Amino acid sequence: MERKHERLATARAAGIAGVVFAVLTATAIALVRTALPDGADDTVVDAGQRNALRTALELLPFAGIAFLWFMGALREQADGTEDRFVSTVFLGSGLIFVATLFGAAAAAGSVLDEDPQGSPFGKEFAYALLTTYAMRMAAVFVLTTSTIGRRRGSLPRPLVVIGYLAGLTLLVVAANVPWCELVFPAWVLLLSLNILLGRRPAGAPPGARA
Repeated sequence: MERKHERLATARAAGIAGVVFAVLTATAIALVRTALPDGADDTVVDAGQRNALRTALELLPFAGIAFLWFMGALREQADGTEDRFVSTVFLGSGLIFVATLFGAAAAAGSVLDEDPQGSPFGKEFAYALLTTYAMRMAAVFVLTTSTIGRRRGSLPRPLVVIGYLAGLTLLVVAANVPWCELVFPAWVLLLSLNILLGRRPAGAPPGARA
């Protein structure tokens, strides 16, 4: 009984952390996209853009912490029963995602110190880290999480399909389609709400949880 309560608490922690990550990350991405329009030649030139960027940079560390909590709680839910290869890829992709997300934030922050007439290197570097590297690590995380959920029967089939579609989208087109990076926090939000609602697919074993 005690073990069951621990698992329920872990699942709830994963769901709450996932919702926090999704909201903070989506907000930060929207602010960065607004302050540093992709394809524009200028850097941050007015107070509104600078304030938006500063707000985004203040949110991202908390988003990263929430994601680590989310990932750790999901890993605990697997209870050591998952294939070692898949679980290693799951863990590695999540950690690299957070590292590259923080790197993108640091690069975006350097724009605040640039001369408005200077080189837009900081902005270009931030977008390269975010869209090319962070989102591809996010894609691997989504795909491995969906695979684990499918194998354990802990995720509804529609959510597994959505996960595979989201992962492929992030892997293939995230670097070329503006705002596509919002797919990842949207998927995390769906997964987190599924965990918090405690839904299981029909025919899943009683002990299977997200």
